[in-house]
Amino acid sequence: MGADSSQPTLVLGAGPAGLTAGYLLAQLGLPVLVLEAEQQVGGLAKTVVRDGYRFDLGGHRFFTKSPEVESLWLELLGEELLLRPRLSRIYWNGKFLDYPLSPRDVVRKLGPVELTRVLGSYAASLPRRKGNEESLEEWVSNRFGRRLFELFFRTYTEKVWGVPASEIRAEWAAQRIKGLSLATAARDALSRGGGGVKSLIREFHYPRYGPGQMWETMAARIEELGGEVRTESPVEGIRLERGRAVAVDVGGEAIPCGQIVSSLPLRAVTGMVVPAAPRTALAAARGLGYRDFLTVALVLPGDDLFPDNWVYVHDPAVRVGRIQNYRSWSPWMVPRPDRTCIGLEYFCFENDDLWAAGDQRLIELAAEELERLRLAEAAQVEQGYVVRVPKAYPIYDGDYAQRVAAVRSWLDRIENLQQVGRNGLHRYNNSDHSMLTAIRAVDNIVGGASHDLWAVNADSAYHEEHVPDEHPYARAPDRQASTH
Repeated sequence: MGADSSQPTLVLGAGPAGLTAGYLLAQLGLPVLVLEAEQQVGGLAKTVVRDGYRFDLGGHRFFTKSPEVESLWLELLGEELLLRPRLSRIYWNGKFLDYPLSPRDVVRKLGPVELTRVLGSYAASLPRRKGNEESLEEWVSNRFGRRLFELFFRTYTEKVWGVPASEIRAEWAAQRIKGLSLATAARDALSRGGGGVKSLIREFHYPRYGPGQMWETMAARIEELGGEVRTESPVEGIRLERGRAVAVDVGGEAIPCGQIVSSLPLRAVTGMVVPAAPRTALAAARGLGYRDFLTVALVLPGDDLFPDNWVYVHDPAVRVGRIQNYRSWSPWMVPRPDRTCIGLEYFCFENDDLWAAGDQRLIELAAEELERLRLAEAAQVEQGYVVRVPKAYPIYDGDYAQRVAAVRSWLDRIENLQQVGRNGLHRYNNSDHSMLTAIRAVDNIVGGASHDLWAVNADSAYHEEHVPDEHPYARAPDRQASTH
């Protein structure tokens, strides 16, 4: 591609991917302008602050297999990047179960009758071929058995996506839980973590004041290095001439560009180019789906309701899908040691009944469901806050791959426009993979590389496998020793 120092690179979106691209370009002394529609940087990984309480929207563990990404994290935050214990469990039938499923825990919690059903179902799954799995339902049932799928996976999965598990592509499960099965969990328990059996990480890194601290620091560094981060600047159009992007329309201004690195959703970017994209690309982009969610944060007196970073709620009687415990992420997320703050996450679509409900009604619903789950009494809730997060999850439905391919075949003809990040590639990337797509995009611009950004995180390998390591990060003290 080659960078043109006479025209700035325009970075569209100030989430993890966009800011990473902006930071690396600014480090190289190249002109760069990062455009962000919202008032705050961080995108889906920002930290919202209300009355001193800090909310992580979705939960962002900082763990990566990429030395490049880890080096950037340490470079930016140093000792502010804490090492935290990982604990997340399934809440089912009034009980907490280990996740990934532990044989000893399952035996103790399920009881003999249900356990017999689970083992019989798992045994029946063993002869099945695992090479032609198309849906999430098939993928999980083959590894855990049908009964465990029904007990622990169907309810949560369908809350997340809003469609039957049979309509979600197996790629999502492969990316998130590859290498975990009832058999591998049993071997891991018996070997106490040895034998090379894959398991989830036991610890992760986390910024002292939430993930937003990383992105706010990165934005500040970009400006210190001579770049610009412009918030409240939604992109209105992208102008094309002879197969190249030449300018971006923002607030009535046409800003010339040498290169564009975009983390805008594929559906959005395809619909804003001038002249218009081909009808096939537009139709494919319009068919891409997104799942939204909202967080209802509740403040209660006393200690934490549970020690987990979050719990997955596998109970069809309530609509909440996951509950965050913010202090467990970092003691500095909660401003008072005599208060606990939890976030109930509801997965929804924009303008459905949940999304359209007023904040006070949502706070009341969350308090009611907390009581229904027997975690706390609704009357204990002192205050609540609601944060809505649009386009949080690209949907892996039956047609998404064909639609993405159709959009990509058109995008690939625009020689100086690269898509990065979760929504930019319509792939369920976490922050580290999103950052890696940006790193590769900058390599393409300044080093003449030809990295395929669509191939990052395409190996279906789960990103949170445990790898023993030395951690050069500070450990957070317990909350009794912290100051707020």
